[in-house]
Amino acid sequence: MPPIIFLLATAVFAQGTSEFVLSGLLPQIATSTGVSLGTAGLLTSLFAAGMVVGAPMLAMLGSKLPRKLALLSFLGLFSGAHVIAALTVSFPLLLATRAVAAFANAGFLAVALASLPSLVPAGAVGRATSVLLSGVTLACIVGVPAGTVLGQYAGWQAAFWAIAAVTAAAAAALTTSSFDNPPTTSPVYREWRVLARPSVAATVLKGVLVNAGTFAAFTYLGTMSTSTGWVPVVLAVFGVGSFVGVTIAGKAGPKVLKAGIAVLTIVWMVAFFAAQSLPGLLTAALLTGATAFGVGSALIAAIVTTASTDAPRVAGAIATTAFNLGAVIGPAVAGAVVVDSAHARAAFWVSAAFTATAMFLRVKK
Repeated sequence: MPPIIFLLATAVFAQGTSEFVLSGLLPQIATSTGVSLGTAGLLTSLFAAGMVVGAPMLAMLGSKLPRKLALLSFLGLFSGAHVIAALTVSFPLLLATRAVAAFANAGFLAVALASLPSLVPAGAVGRATSVLLSGVTLACIVGVPAGTVLGQYAGWQAAFWAIAAVTAAAAAALTTSSFDNPPTTSPVYREWRVLARPSVAATVLKGVLVNAGTFAAFTYLGTMSTSTGWVPVVLAVFGVGSFVGVTIAGKAGPKVLKAGIAVLTIVWMVAFFAAQSLPGLLTAALLTGATAFGVGSALIAAIVTTASTDAPRVAGAIATTAFNLGAVIGPAVAGAVVVDSAHARAAFWVSAAFTATAMFLRVKK
């Protein structure tokens, strides 16, 4: 695997840490900025929504630039947003920096994913995608706990400074790399027509549904663990599972999808019953993390591979939007089903429903 793939994954690691670390810093941020805890939670929801909106917009804007320049611009914008966030105690300004960071994150991921087919051989796109997405899983295992501890001992601003520094380091290293740029024989907006192809549309919809199931359960995994006092451990185990899943999917390739979605549906249902005890919850966290992220990363690779022939400049944006649209829809639906903390395990049934729907979708050529 070319070193550039691991460099891109490092940037994704910083971005994933930024997206999820606020869950452990919200009380401090709320106190520091003088808002309620619920209002501070807007920082998280706005980031996810910004990723959905930002991916197609920034991919189109970024297509007007050479890929290397686009990636460096997005990293500079992302790092700068965190520097400003670390220097302010104004909640409206902090909210604005999260929106900017989300857009920059979406743009970077869209361009990075679209670049993979030109950076690795055709048969290695799936593995390269898994390496790239391992940055997100490692963020859950290492970045988020480290950022939370740093924020608790040195102030929440310290976590933002650290994210800005890692991003800047990745950008500096990226300046020595080279990228092939896609042909520009037609306007970029025409590439969105690829979504009219049944094979692309069905794969994208599967990606949305599978990721909706993943985030429906993940959102309430901490709530399920509250009574045990093992919340950080359970979340870390899920992160370990997700890293294992994307690693296996990267090596196995597209064949993961042959039975993967059906297996994932069963795993979600089994997790509902297993999570009634701490050992069962830990096992469920490991298996659901591995299966969900394994299938999810394989679907993202399939989207990029299927769409990149006719849409080399927006294939990454399509995959990014599918992933994050699922991250918005899943928790929203689960929130309507989980009536209180005592019924948090019901989120697993929501996840199973999403993946079961995806299982019955047929991909036509």
